[in-house]
Amino acid sequence: MNRVIAVVEGQTERTFVRDVLAPWLGLKGVMLSARLVGKPGHKGGATSFGKAQNDILSLLKQESDTYVTTMFDFYGMPEAWPGRRRAGQLEHDKKALCVERAIKKEVLVTLDDVDERRLFPYVQMHEFEALLFSEPSALSQVMRDRRSERDLRSIREEFNTPEEINDDPTTAPSKRIGGLYPGYRKPFHGILASKKITIELMRDECPHFNEWLTFMEELGEHHA
Repeated sequence: MNRVIAVVEGQTERTFVRDVLAPWLGLKGVMLSARLVGKPGHKGGATSFGKAQNDILSLLKQESDTYVTTMFDFYGMPEAWPGRRRAGQLEHDKKALCVERAIKKEVLVTLDDVDERRLFPYVQMHEFEALLFSEPSALSQVMRDRRSERDLRSIREEFNTPEEINDDPTTAPSKRIGGLYPGYRKPFHGILASKKITIELMRDECPHFNEWLTFMEELGEHHA
């Protein structure tokens, strides 16, 4: 069974990897776990690339038989991150790939003897909450307010995919959800809603998320 470690930016992402993605991939022959970026006590939010790079490098060096990925939001990512400034000028479907390739290049330039296939960064467009728009009824159920489901669906229908929902301080997925549900708490409500939605539906609605998941599934298939 191939092992994959995801370097993530917050507690919600770590829980999502542990409780939602890991069980699914375990059935595919992949052992997935998550490491929170930075020192113990880090609470998530914007992370410097230096901290993420150090963690990725350490894992690649110490875990020679393990693959390393990431789960960082495009929204709120500082422009000092590799590729982030350039990605802001590209079309939607090229943004995440631009940053992912730049991250990989920046990390591997300092490592001469590492198989580059062991590192496959993933950038979430535009943030974790986009996945929750894959099925708006799930969040309205979790928040116990079915009246708002229409508003959630209206937002979803503005875009080809939830991954296109705006990269903006007022219209990013989490800001839209917070506007409808002042009591929304990402680590609790977000995870409950993601479990209700199911991975199958999230990957159907979110192409880039599906590509990431498919790549990890293929690691299990190749190992078998």
